[in-house]
Amino acid sequence: MKSSGANKPRAGAVRKSSTGKQVGSGGQGRQALEGKKPTPKAVDRPYHPAGKRKAADDRFAAAGGTKKPSSTGAPQRSGAPQRAAGPQRTQRPKQTDEFEVVTGRNSVLEALRAKIPVTALYIATRIEYDDRVKEVMQIATKRGLPILEVMRPELDRLAGFDSVHQGLALKVPPYEYAHPTDLLDKIVASGRVPLLVALDGITDPRNLGAIIRSVAAFGGHGVIVPQRRSVGLTAAAWKTSAGAAARTPVAMASNLTQTLKAFKERGVFVLGLDGEGDTPLPELTWAKEPLVVVVGSEGKGLSRLVTETCDAVISIPISASTESLNAGIAASVTLYEISKQRAKKK
Repeated sequence: MKSSGANKPRAGAVRKSSTGKQVGSGGQGRQALEGKKPTPKAVDRPYHPAGKRKAADDRFAAAGGTKKPSSTGAPQRSGAPQRAAGPQRTQRPKQTDEFEVVTGRNSVLEALRAKIPVTALYIATRIEYDDRVKEVMQIATKRGLPILEVMRPELDRLAGFDSVHQGLALKVPPYEYAHPTDLLDKIVASGRVPLLVALDGITDPRNLGAIIRSVAAFGGHGVIVPQRRSVGLTAAAWKTSAGAAARTPVAMASNLTQTLKAFKERGVFVLGLDGEGDTPLPELTWAKEPLVVVVGSEGKGLSRLVTETCDAVISIPISASTESLNAGIAASVTLYEISKQRAKKK
């Protein structure tokens, strides 16, 4: 009688015999206690910086070099010129895609009149033509500038959604700042009595634009901005200046305090503008002298070092109900008073 097959193994369920060494938990513990091999030295590990330097040294020696390679691990060929020791100045590569956008009919027209470098002129479709738009088109056509007609949403995106472009925009390269000393030399060489405005901690581009506009309106010769912790000539400043930035030079000082001290050595008086100043503006007696008016921020005012550098700190008399003036307005009032005193006969 055949077996029913109840004791037969299932198909595919085959027990495999172990071929390795039977080790219990105690054996596994002994292997763990034995530890690993000694850690290789740093120079013997190819991924370690010391190992990479050693490999570089070996490659350098194999190539016949007699000098130690650079610390970066890259071998130098024998006979190659060596740079002098000491810190090296590194120059950032120029960004070819950087640009500023000048918007608004007045700003665009003044920029074209001043013949600043322009990459392209953008004009909105179905724009309402007035005398300014017609002159813009004439100048752009005469100069052979690319004129691109775009839809208003595209112009909004290019100019910034918070900008009022009035249907016109210019794409221009980044502003090239003058050097403060060069600016002063140019003013003196022209026979004019210098009148400059320096900014100390101004971060609002609209204040910068308003100050540039006031400098142009009241006979000033330029604006100085610090390299750090200060606003630069951005598209918003261009817009607020109403085109005055195209004819009023802006210089950038790497250190404002040192620049002011250098100006003082050349006979320029430095006047700080602060609400707590000890000299009221109407009592100013140096208006006809070479001047630099330093304007501080509304919140912090002038910095300590700049205040100590000033020859005098002047204040604008205002009503007691008004806490302070906007930096742009304060600069405008001061420049007006200086220009009024300069206009008087000696």
